[in-house]
Amino acid sequence: MSASVTSPRVLAIDGLSGSGKSTVARAVAVRLGWAFLDTGAMYRAVTLAVLQNGIDPADRAAVVGLLGTLGVEVTTDPQDVRVTLDGVDVADAIRTPAVTAAVSAVSALPEVRAVLLRWQREAVARASESGTGIVVEGRDIGTVVLPDAPVKIFLVADALVRAARRAAQDERRTGGERPQGQVLAELQRRDEADSSREVSPLRAAPDAVTIDASELAVDEVVNSILHRVAESVSR
Repeated sequence: MSASVTSPRVLAIDGLSGSGKSTVARAVAVRLGWAFLDTGAMYRAVTLAVLQNGIDPADRAAVVGLLGTLGVEVTTDPQDVRVTLDGVDVADAIRTPAVTAAVSAVSALPEVRAVLLRWQREAVARASESGTGIVVEGRDIGTVVLPDAPVKIFLVADALVRAARRAAQDERRTGGERPQGQVLAELQRRDEADSSREVSPLRAAPDAVTIDASELAVDEVVNSILHRVAESVSR
């Protein structure tokens, strides 16, 4: 597994909800011709399965028992990201408000994080072994999943900006409009839950470069990250 965490062609991107990390990470991967892994989609797929099976996200034993039966696949082509749960496409289903409300509770379970950590490192190892670089985005990539990644980015943005972006994303995805104040409250609850959990809390790695995307266009953030990747690969 050492190759997956020491390769110069690994980029870790963490950040707050609504900071634009998924959009930015995919764009960076496309520009570099690298693979892309959305680790949050993995946690959302597991959470969707928990809800579909009528399990309380706080029921640790039931969630862990279900986890061992699931087939979760997240593709790593940044131009064709697909998420399947037991062979069924769930790319839209994992983005519903119900999943968003429950994913922090499910992802806080140590057993869930241990299994998904293994899945994530396996995906990175496959990319490294094939000679392809990989951009991995999530909430504990630079601190836990890939602590030795040569380039680590932590994206932040003003809470109101993040709420406006997430509300717009939800409207495009579902066609329904939700009050921005409601979205803001949800983001703040998620930030608090993820930052205060006992296992793998959301935080910037000591050697991560923090980028405030509040007033930056996506291309500006992408170009800033690409510059740092180029510097790392050339060393």
